Amino acid sequence: MESADVIDVARDAIMVTLQVSSPVMLVGLVVGLVIALFQALTQIQEMTLTFVPKILAIFASMLLFMPFMGRLMDDLMVRIAERISNL
Repeated sequence: MESADVIDVARDAIMVTLQVSSPVMLVGLVVGLVIALFQALTQIQEMTLTFVPKILAIFASMLLFMPFMGRLMDDLMVRIAERISNL
């Protein structure tokens, strides 16, 4: 395996990592912003208020996006296995 192949595999792995994590991270970001806006508008400064809704939203988004994430990771594994078998 040459250095170009290693770089290609690493680039694919980084792209899949970004694609798999981005939906869950975006849900956490949006929920966090909504809760922060709610806290600013109502002047409720409870630190633990952000954790429970954010955890529930992230868990729900993981359940929702799990087939998409699994398919992306499966495709990456198939591409890597094909590269190994072609050596």
